[in-house]
Amino acid sequence: MVDATTPFSPRSTVGRHLQRWVAGSLMAVALLGGQAWAKEAELLAANPEQEARMMAIATELRCLVCQNQTVADSHAGLAVDLRQQIRELLAKGQTDQEVRDYMTQRYGDFILYRPPVEGSTALLWFGPGLLAAGGLLGLWLLLRNRARMQADAFDPDEPEPDADLPPRPM
Repeated sequence: MVDATTPFSPRSTVGRHLQRWVAGSLMAVALLGGQAWAKEAELLAANPEQEARMMAIATELRCLVCQNQTVADSHAGLAVDLRQQIRELLAKGQTDQEVRDYMTQRYGDFILYRPPVEGSTALLWFGPGLLAAGGLLGLWLLLRNRARMQADAFDPDEPEPDADLPPRPM
């Protein structure tokens, strides 16, 4: 049991000063500690037009580490390397399509955020629509069959009172 006379109790003056000092120290560490993890800024292309082209291409490529982000959005080390590689290819004078072809040749269709419609990707493109259509068809069949059922096939709305129990007061 801590009372107000104990020097380090939360209600004493010393205790309140100690709490404030600890809280202030933790806030200072939290606010200034982030500087220790700061990184250098990414290298940018020589001109803004080339950087815009690089970002346009990077938004069409999937990050191979994150897989649910584009190369442009990801902060993974591989995504940073891929963006730099795109910059280098563009600096060599390659077109946007040549860069996409290079990345596809190197990493496969998986790197494309919108893979081409081919036999191997048909399920990827049409599978969700087929599943939705199948679900709607199943729901329609279920509702149609229920509409054709007799009323006595359903459970009654109110349960029958048990003969053993006395009626409840209302």
